[in-house]
Amino acid sequence: MSDNTQEYLVQVHTTTTQNTIVTPLEEVVTPLDNTSSKNVSGEGRKVVSEKKKIVGVFYKGNEYAKLNPDFVGCVEGALGIREWLESQGHQYIVTDDKEGPDSELERNLPDAHVVISTPFHPAYVTAERIKKAKNLELLLTAGIGSDHIDLKAASAAGITVAEVTGSNVVSVAEDELMRILILIKNFLARVPSVCLMGNGMLLALLTELMILKARPVGTVGAGRIWKLFTPKVETFSTVIFCILIELGWILDWRKRLEQILRRTLMPCFQSVMLLLSTRLLLSRQGGLFDKDKISKCKKGVLIVNNARGAIMDTQAVADACSNGHVAGYSGDVWFPQPAPKDHPWRYMPNHAMTPHVSGTTIDAQLRYGGGVKGMLDRHFRGEGFPEQKYMVKEGQLASQYR
Repeated sequence: MSDNTQEYLVQVHTTTTQNTIVTPLEEVVTPLDNTSSKNVSGEGRKVVSEKKKIVGVFYKGNEYAKLNPDFVGCVEGALGIREWLESQGHQYIVTDDKEGPDSELERNLPDAHVVISTPFHPAYVTAERIKKAKNLELLLTAGIGSDHIDLKAASAAGITVAEVTGSNVVSVAEDELMRILILIKNFLARVPSVCLMGNGMLLALLTELMILKARPVGTVGAGRIWKLFTPKVETFSTVIFCILIELGWILDWRKRLEQILRRTLMPCFQSVMLLLSTRLLLSRQGGLFDKDKISKCKKGVLIVNNARGAIMDTQAVADACSNGHVAGYSGDVWFPQPAPKDHPWRYMPNHAMTPHVSGTTIDAQLRYGGGVKGMLDRHFRGEGFPEQKYMVKEGQLASQYR
C-alpha cells in the first residue's frame, strides 16, 4: 500500500445521547463558482476562442416541460443555457436521440466540439464514437458519474472529461433515506393491501414489518452522499458499518478491490440487514456484487442502490429476490438506461425500483445546469476546472480510473 493510501473499516455507533458531528453542507456540495483555474487544453486538441458546436443529450420533458420554468434538465429546458450560448455565436444542438448509427447524436458527432450528457439519459460515448468525433475537446456530465464514457479512449484522444461534482448529493441522500424506509416498513405491500384487498392482509404484513432503530447498516462508498446521509440515519440510533478507502479522497480500486472485499467488505456485510451502495462505478467494477457475493450477505438483507445499476449483477439480484435471500431491493439506477422493457428487475418480487430520478430534482437541475454554464465559460476561455471535477485531464485519467 502506498504512503498516501489509507484503508480502514469504520464502525460508527450513534445514539440519541451522543453529540452528532454534522458535516457542513459547503464541505459536501462543491461550490459551482470556484475561481481556481489553469490551462487544460487536451493533448493534441488545442482549445481556442472560435465559435463552438455543442451537443446536449437529455431526456424529453414533453408537455410537462411547460409546467415549471425551472425544469431545465430536459431537452426543452436545455439546461437553461441556450440563450447564453447562442448569444456568443455558438451552435447548440439538443436531442434525446442517442442510440444507433442513425441517431441525431451520431450525426452531429463528427464536427462537435463539446458533448454534454446526464447520468439520467446517458449518451454512451464509446471508443468508436470518439474516433468519429475529430473536433471533440470536452465531454461534460451534467451531474455526477461518467461511466457512460470510454475514459481510456477519451484519454488517448486528448479529450477532457469532467462533471459537475457535488451538484445533486442532497437529492440522492434524501432519496436513499426514503427507499430505506419504504423497504423496512414493507410500504409497497401495504398500499395495494388496503386499496384492493382490505384489512384482511394486516397479519401477513406484520410478519415482515420492522423498525430501523439499532439495525446494522452497511455501505459501499463513503463520499459526499454518505456524509449527508449519516446524520439522517443517526436519528434512528442505527449502527453504521462503512468501508472507507481513500487515495487522497478516492480509492485506487485496481490493485486492492478483491483483497478489500475478502478481508473487510464481506465479513462486514455478513452481519448487516441493510446494504447501501453509494459508490461511483469504475469500468472494472461491472457486476461487483455477483451471485457469490450476494449469497454471502445475510439472508433477508435489504439492498438500496442509487449508485449505478451495473455495480450489481442483474440476474443475480433478480434470482436472490425471487428465492428470498434478498428480502427487498430498491434503487433508481439500471443498466443500460433507459432500461429495456424486458429488464429482469421490472418483474422480480419485493422490489421498489423507479426510473433514474433521485439526482435530477428541480433543485439539482438548477445546480448542474449552472455548473455546466460555469464550466463551459472556463473552457471557452482556456481555463481549467477544480481538480475534483476532472475524469480525464490533459490525456491522463484521474487516479480512480487508472
